[in-house]
Amino acid sequence: MTPSASLARGVAPTQPGTLHVRSVTGDLSAPPRPGLTVSFGRGEKPDVDLGVGVDDLRVSRRHGELTYRQGYWWLRNIGQQLVRLPRGRMMHLTSEPIPLATGYTPLFVKGSGYREHLVELYVASHDDQGPVSRRRAETARPETWALDDDERLLLVVLGQRYLLYEEDPRPLTYAMAAKQLAYLCPDARWNERKIEYRVEAVRRRLDRTGFKYPLMHDKAQGRPADNGLLHNLLKGLVESTTLVPPDLDLMEDEATWPDSAP
Repeated sequence: MTPSASLARGVAPTQPGTLHVRSVTGDLSAPPRPGLTVSFGRGEKPDVDLGVGVDDLRVSRRHGELTYRQGYWWLRNIGQQLVRLPRGRMMHLTSEPIPLATGYTPLFVKGSGYREHLVELYVASHDDQGPVSRRRAETARPETWALDDDERLLLVVLGQRYLLYEEDPRPLTYAMAAKQLAYLCPDARWNERKIEYRVEAVRRRLDRTGFKYPLMHDKAQGRPADNGLLHNLLKGLVESTTLVPPDLDLMEDEATWPDSAP
C-alpha cells in the first residue's frame, strides 16, 4: 500500500464533495479529486494522514481509507478491529467499501476494552459551507413526539427499564404491563389485547414522522417479532427525551390519571 496522495489544505469548503475529517489528534480537508486517498490509523505520517487511537495497540497503524472515485468518497476498513457506523452498521476488513452520503457521518474504531475512537467525517454538498463553528447559537431542542396521557402511561410502564437506563433493557411483557396498569387505573380496563392495539397505533403514527428506528414490519424481509419493534419504539422515545426518568412518577400516583374508555 503506497502512502496517500498529498492532501489539499485550505480547500474552499463550498466545493461540493470536499471531505473534512477530524479526530482528537487533528483535522484535515481533501478535495474531490479522483483517486485521492485519505488514510487514518495509529501510525505516523507519511503512512497515515490522520492519527486515530494513537495510544491504543488494538488500533491498526493504517486502519481505514477514504478514496474518491465515481463521484463519492468510499470508506474502507483495512484494520484488524471493526469499524462501527451509524445505526449499528459494522465494517470488517473483508467488508466491501461503502460510499459516504453528503453531510456528517461519525465512525468509531473499536479499541482496547470498551474504548472506541471517534472519527468525524463531513462531505460538503452543493449548497453548504462545510462544518462551521456555532458556539454562540441557541441550542437546538431535541425532536420529541406527542403522546396522549394514556399512551404515555402505557409506554412508561412498558419501558420502565429503559427509563432507569439499565444496560441492555427489554420491554415488560404485555401480561406484566396489564397487571400494573390494572392496579394503576382499575377503571380503564387495560388488558393484553388493548395494550397491543394501542402500541401498534403509536407505532403506525410515529412511523410516518421520520422516527429514528424502524417501527413497522418490512414485508420484504419477513415478519419480525413485535417485541423487536416495541424495543425500537421505547429506545427511540427515551433517546429523544420524549420519555424521561421523571415520567416514572406516573406509576406512583394513579389518582392523577382520569378514567379511560375501553
